[in-house]
Amino acid sequence: MYPHTIDNGHGERMTFLGVDGDRLRLTSTVDPGAGPPMHIHHLQTETVRVERGRIGYVVAGGTPQFAGVGESVTFEPGVEHRFWNAGDDELTLAGEVFPADNLEFFLSAIYASVAAHGGRPGALDAAYLLTRYRTEFAMTAIPAPVRRFVLPLQALFGRAFGRYSHFADAPTPVNRPMSATLPGRTTSARSSAG
Repeated sequence: MYPHTIDNGHGERMTFLGVDGDRLRLTSTVDPGAGPPMHIHHLQTETVRVERGRIGYVVAGGTPQFAGVGESVTFEPGVEHRFWNAGDDELTLAGEVFPADNLEFFLSAIYASVAAHGGRPGALDAAYLLTRYRTEFAMTAIPAPVRRFVLPLQALFGRAFGRYSHFADAPTPVNRPMSATLPGRTTSARSSAG
């Protein structure tokens, strides 16, 4: 089962190395300019260390920050963020997400759908995954009214027409209380860059 590599076909490759206790260990390579859209891990802490290249990252409402080889960036649960390859060469990251929960399944399914549908997840796949796992993840690059009203309707349509047989082995969503942002907290990401 491990290592297990996923590729979205658009500059992001992730290798799951295994689960150590409740920590999902992984490496990732990202082509120049590529990276995930704004998103939130409601229940998980995500830490990445730059092995090669330069990472750019931003949290909602913040200004872009950068880190280089040997530096680490941590995104706490509930923090809206994105990162990208801010260099001219391939970015290599090593990191972990904890607790592991359903991140491996979720990202594997999203990457497979992106690859199968030419650059974006299929509409029904995205609706299924983003509504089923809404207690764990949110793609905030998708407008809130779409996430709140359109995606659930699409998911209902997909279920009614039997379009989700390929998700028969989907794990049960984790439903723990989401972390809250502390009053007065101005930064939501930590960096070893200082």
